[in-house]
Amino acid sequence: MENSFSRRIYNQKTYDAIDSKIMLLGKTKITTLNFLNFRLISSIILFFVILYFNEWGYILAPIIVFLYYYFIPTIVLDSRIKRRKKKLEQEAIFFFEVLSLSVESGNNLFSAIELTSNSVESELSMEFQRMLNEVRIGKSFVDSVDSLSKRIPSDSIKNILLNIKQASIMGNDINETLRNQLSYIRETKILETRAYISKIPLKISVISVVFFIPLLLLMILGPIIIEYIG
Repeated sequence: MENSFSRRIYNQKTYDAIDSKIMLLGKTKITTLNFLNFRLISSIILFFVILYFNEWGYILAPIIVFLYYYFIPTIVLDSRIKRRKKKLEQEAIFFFEVLSLSVESGNNLFSAIELTSNSVESELSMEFQRMLNEVRIGKSFVDSVDSLSKRIPSDSIKNILLNIKQASIMGNDINETLRNQLSYIRETKILETRAYISKIPLKISVISVVFFIPLLLLMILGPIIIEYIG
């Protein structure tokens, strides 16, 4: 009854938007309804705290609470989704290489996925195991792949899943597709690494300006200032 009442508070569009983000977190204790309730209750508490403790609260409270309510999904959920995306893409290279070898060894697609997910220990393997379990309890392979795709935040991995689904329907050879997608993921990782390395000199320069240069000036000018004061 309580969940039914809470569910009626939020419109379907809001609920679906948060639900899609929660799904991208993978295995988590956070539920869509609990997150929405937390956002609503914490926003109300924040509003009255600002209103009570700040003399300009009647102006600041609506603005701050609006920003908090609007951006908390980005702060709490999107950052975690981004970290999970990087983790899954790192795991994907090895996982799909093993899958490709399993298919080349003569296994059908389902058996190859089962063998790979049981052999490789990773979060991506756990997602594929969950997909296989759905198939075992009666869900179609195509629908299970679609459900898996909704839990994956990486477009690169989603493209591979799309090709796996098409291969199961059309009977296409999946190996060439896997190799092309793996090459794309590797190139993406290389570009991200190069971009990160290129930013290091700028970060060092900022640190030097903020910390080392003032310290150096203090060391140089310190004796002069002390002598002048004395």
